[in-house]
Amino acid sequence: MARSFKAVRKTGRVVGLRLFRRNNNAWLRVADVFSRFPLLAGIIGTAMALSMGVLSFAALWQGRAQALQNAHEASENVVATLSADIARNVEWSDLSLRTIVSSMENPQVAKMSPALRPLVLFDGATAASYIGGAFVMNALGQITDARDPSNRTDLSFSDRGYFQAHAQDANVGLYISGPYESRLRGGRPSLALSRRINAPDGSFAGVAVIALNTSYFDALLSRVNVGRAGSVFIVQRDGVMLARKPPLQNDGTGKAARNVSVSPTFVAMKDLPSGSYISTSPLDGVRRLYTFVRVPGTNLIAAVAPAEDDVLEGWRHRSAIIGGLTLMFGGGFIAISWLLAISLRSRAIALEKLQRLAGTDSLTGLSNRRALDRRLGEEWRRARRNDQPLSALFVDVDHFKLYNDTYGHAMGDDALVTVADCIQHAVKRPGDIVARYGGEEFVIVLPGATAASAVLFADRLRRKVESLAIPNSGSPRGFLTISIGAATTMPRQGSDALKLLNSADAALYRAKRAGRNQAIHEDCLAGRTV
Repeated sequence: MARSFKAVRKTGRVVGLRLFRRNNNAWLRVADVFSRFPLLAGIIGTAMALSMGVLSFAALWQGRAQALQNAHEASENVVATLSADIARNVEWSDLSLRTIVSSMENPQVAKMSPALRPLVLFDGATAASYIGGAFVMNALGQITDARDPSNRTDLSFSDRGYFQAHAQDANVGLYISGPYESRLRGGRPSLALSRRINAPDGSFAGVAVIALNTSYFDALLSRVNVGRAGSVFIVQRDGVMLARKPPLQNDGTGKAARNVSVSPTFVAMKDLPSGSYISTSPLDGVRRLYTFVRVPGTNLIAAVAPAEDDVLEGWRHRSAIIGGLTLMFGGGFIAISWLLAISLRSRAIALEKLQRLAGTDSLTGLSNRRALDRRLGEEWRRARRNDQPLSALFVDVDHFKLYNDTYGHAMGDDALVTVADCIQHAVKRPGDIVARYGGEEFVIVLPGATAASAVLFADRLRRKVESLAIPNSGSPRGFLTISIGAATTMPRQGSDALKLLNSADAALYRAKRAGRNQAIHEDCLAGRTV
């Protein structure tokens, strides 16, 4: 059992180590991508910051829409409450008016004494605090019965709009007048609810009236909180304002401008049963969210209009903080990303420079032996994949030791640099490799070059160096020359890159033994020397 437990623990450690190595390798691969493409860090960082910024501002904009929606729903609740309160009171008043009309059209009630008739005509509803009075007028507009006998007068009210409406049309029904100054109560603003009274033959016999104090609407609106710059109002369909919070401004005559029939904000609501919209009030220039509803059974419209600035004040405060932080952190993230990208790029450039220096011969500027080994391996694998030949040339400067002994090492270095430049300019293709192998030896790798091409190139290079005519008294010819050994192989048919170089080196030694200043080629496949 103990052995089994130990085996499980060992297996767990092995699995965990493999997972760690796998994850570590994945991160190393990601890091390698960033090291090879340093600007990618800045681009990805910028994209991430912009994406987060867009998402943040989209959320903020959605919060704005939600704030407006919440304000609209709250306004709907307020206008529904106002409408229900007004409709209920108008309904109670209308019931009282119907009672008065039906009683006055009853011959038995008409025969009652003036002292008893008010008890039958006027019920408890007409005594409500917001009702200024209840009256019965005859066909001449004179009050014949009143809830309060002390208010009776011989005045004629036939000039009132509600009286004329009933006198001219028997089918008006409940009529709600516009606001007027009461003649019976010292000019107090009032609103008349009235119904027609018919004679037995159907002719006009008078009007039943309940006077409603407009202070009722003011008291109703005073309980509504619509913010610092909002408004709430009750308006008739003809544009006459009954009440508003805050109150309307004076029109220059000392009276409030109560007719808003030409106001664009009123025109948008007068023909609809309910609705909402956003508009700028021409009265004070404040942009508001209007929500309105027509009071059932009346010509009244109740509307609530909170100011857009009040509704969005909290949202704007939050947006300023969140937006500012988003811009600050997003900008900082972008700056850090690009600083990292610049740092990675500088590091990549330095690393590339270091690698280039590590793979470059300090004297001639050609690739050194380390770079040769790496690039030769790459070209070998490429030639094997593409089934192409690969040629290598070993170049040696003839009698170079004697040259150094005769002219000194400084002149020897200059001669090597001149030969290296000559070799470098002789190579035309980008994929060809030129490297200093060591001392006065150079290696040239020609991918895709056949044996014949390698021989032609080697001989052309030999003559080109010979044409430089660099003086060398230690040479039998009197000037600097080179010997070249060349080899060609097909990587797909076996062998390896080291054998190719060894074959070229062997051909070089044969060229030296043959008298130097020669180019000898060895075909690795055919086994012959050219």
